Amino acid sequence: MRFPILKVLLFVAFSASFLNAQQTESAVLQSEAAASQNKDSQATVYIYRYKQFVGSALSPSVYCDDNELARMTNGRFFAAKLSAGKHIFHSNDKQAGIDVDLKAGQDYYIRVELATGMMKGHGRLVLVAPEQGGYEIKKLKPLDADKIKDSEHVIAANIEAK
Repeated sequence: MRFPILKVLLFVAFSASFLNAQQTESAVLQSEAAASQNKDSQATVYIYRYKQFVGSALSPSVYCDDNELARMTNGRFFAAKLSAGKHIFHSNDKQAGIDVDLKAGQDYYIRVELATGMMKGHGRLVLVAPEQGGYEIKKLKPLDADKIKDSEHVIAANIEAK
């Protein structure tokens, strides 16, 4: 008499653990799909600055939609993962900026140049073709972590990972 009840209890326990495992696997697959979809709905923007002696002490800020991403130092680059759609990039030069409609899954390159001013230089952004930007950025080092202001969007850029 005990064995049929024990068999039923074992069957219920195994069934519950099997269903729990299936639900966990399904939740993991759904979260991976959501992460993949989120990654596919973003564009990568590489922002870089040549290594030059003139203006090497200056570190102009780079902004996206009025949010400071980072302060650009000489001979460095960083990458920002941004949602697809219209974005406005500018530096501390109030006269210049870039209005870009980012497409999901694409890479964009923006070069920071220094424009001379009365008392100090200003950062000016230039949108560069992907072929040119990809070549120019290979010779640069990643931006130091202490210069990153928006760690939500700015990622540790690694050219070899591309």
